[in-house]
Amino acid sequence: MDIFKKCRLYTAAEEVREKGIYPYFHALETRQDIEVIMEGKRRIMLGSNNYLGLTSNPEVIEAGIKAYEQYGSGCSGSRFLNGTLRLHLELEEELADFFNKEAVITFSTGFQTNLGIISALVGIGDYVICDKENHASIYDGCKLSYGKKLLFKHSDMEDLERILQNIPENACKLIITDGVFSMRGDLAKLPEIVALAKKYDARVMVDDAHALGVIGEGGRGTADHFGLADEVDVYMGTFSKSLASLGGYMAADKYVVEYVKHNSRPFIFSASITPANCASALAALRILKNQPELVTKLNAVSEHLRSSLEQRHVPIFRASTPIIPIYTNDVLTTLIVAKEIYEGGVYVNPVLPPATLETECLLRVSCMATHTNEIVDEAADIIADVFAKNNLLNTVAKA
Repeated sequence: MDIFKKCRLYTAAEEVREKGIYPYFHALETRQDIEVIMEGKRRIMLGSNNYLGLTSNPEVIEAGIKAYEQYGSGCSGSRFLNGTLRLHLELEEELADFFNKEAVITFSTGFQTNLGIISALVGIGDYVICDKENHASIYDGCKLSYGKKLLFKHSDMEDLERILQNIPENACKLIITDGVFSMRGDLAKLPEIVALAKKYDARVMVDDAHALGVIGEGGRGTADHFGLADEVDVYMGTFSKSLASLGGYMAADKYVVEYVKHNSRPFIFSASITPANCASALAALRILKNQPELVTKLNAVSEHLRSSLEQRHVPIFRASTPIIPIYTNDVLTTLIVAKEIYEGGVYVNPVLPPATLETECLLRVSCMATHTNEIVDEAADIIADVFAKNNLLNTVAKA
């Protein structure tokens, strides 16, 4: 049997292309910003994770250029060997200070960060307990570990406790949850999770990829938002969103970071983040520290867009973050609506199975701190016109 047989038989993408509603790999021709040129036309960008709008910030760009000039284009090795720059250490030190944690370790991507943390910490005989709507990188990190993965229903604390009750009392346990869930923008029930972790002698890890720069004092994330900064054992996050670069980090007690640094295969055997990526992330972090009002601006424009869509009877899921899901239900409707909105001049992300159920497809809209009320109102008009054309208005918004 040819291992490539499944490749030849795969036709799903081509079938959608033939219908003219293929939604992926649209090519940007300008920088990531509130407005972009994509495939020759102006589009309002409502499909980016560039929450603070710093990918176009002159200080961030200049930091990357200077690092490129000083250190060259790459490190050509892992952090273990020739791949550690003073820049990496500065970034880790400043992140640790920002989160008030003892230590930080950086990884080459956000996805790799979860692979590296979970596979190092969760061993044979250990249990890792995950929210069902956690990011795919958490699922894959669990696969890479030698522990037993258990899933609890999304934000269902009774189900989480049921699972914890059935784990042997003397077993090692790690509860992992997204802080801000990337598809619906809702928050983890972190106070309840921390309470259950204490009750059943478990540790807690929070994936704050979509929370850094978004919630908490000065954008410090989910634990800070709930006043639990000292109660969460491991913070994980990325540089590709609010920090306008590429890479990821783990913040924890020094002895935990030391263990991961010397036992995480995804960390040990991967090249370090490039000098430019490192310098850009560090510059963005310093901007966040010096301009905490960016977080306030981000949440204000996000609330304006939520209200603007609701006023136009667009069916949204109302959360309290820059992620605003718009319900479109089935796959075909979602693809048609996404294409028409794109042609109208707005870029949004269609969310389809396996990221969601067949009957709960949606458009994922997200704001930046640099958006203006005027531009998001323009986008809301375009979205509402498409929804009206497809008889999708006046649906009761989910909560």
